[in-house]
Amino acid sequence: MKPKVRLYVEQPLGAAQQVPLTREQAHYLFAVMRLGPGAQVALFNGRDGQWAAEVVEAGKRGGTLRCVDATAPQVLPPDLWLVFAPIKKARTDFIVEKAVEMGVRRIVPVQTAFTNSERIRQDRLQAHAVEAAEQCGATFVPEVADLLRLDQLLADWPEGRQLMFCDETRAGRSSVLTDGLAAAPWAVLIGPEGGFSDAERARLAGLDLAHPVALGPRILRADTAAVAALTLWQITLGDWT
Repeated sequence: MKPKVRLYVEQPLGAAQQVPLTREQAHYLFAVMRLGPGAQVALFNGRDGQWAAEVVEAGKRGGTLRCVDATAPQVLPPDLWLVFAPIKKARTDFIVEKAVEMGVRRIVPVQTAFTNSERIRQDRLQAHAVEAAEQCGATFVPEVADLLRLDQLLADWPEGRQLMFCDETRAGRSSVLTDGLAAAPWAVLIGPEGGFSDAERARLAGLDLAHPVALGPRILRADTAAVAALTLWQITLGDWT
């Protein structure tokens, strides 16, 4: 029977491996989901694929699972980063959730000249990424980096990583990604609700690795733009092809 719960854990997974549960995990499995000894749970840790496990011990403050069978191989998403300027809390949560579902390897919040949010809760967003991976069937959880300034990120930009720069001023103009760079690492950059500043746009335009694109004929909200840009990249260069 297919387990009705998927759970991310940090421990190694393998045949007969015992997996102790945290208090929060035990509460979720045994108080919220009403599982008991013998129940099946799907486990993944981002390294060892997915495993079917059974509940060995169930308690209010903890418990133990035991791995039974490997049920899915470890699958990495494309080497794609999503770089975005945080917006309102619920919409930032949406961006992180959709980035995980659509297959990115790293999520990088950045502060731009017009970013509304000056700080984020990195631990909360990372937990949100874990929940999204549990729900969508992924075996990998992207790292959510802490907030840093866009100019700092660009000053230390990794050699060879291409950058798809979503420029709202190009709305209505045609932009085509070439598949000639399909094997290269990539990043998608989404600006804040107020758009990029002239200085930021000039800095990005001067990067050899930057590829400015338009996302259709209309200016999109930042959270909509993130989904549209990831869809465009995945269809053109990613694992949707």
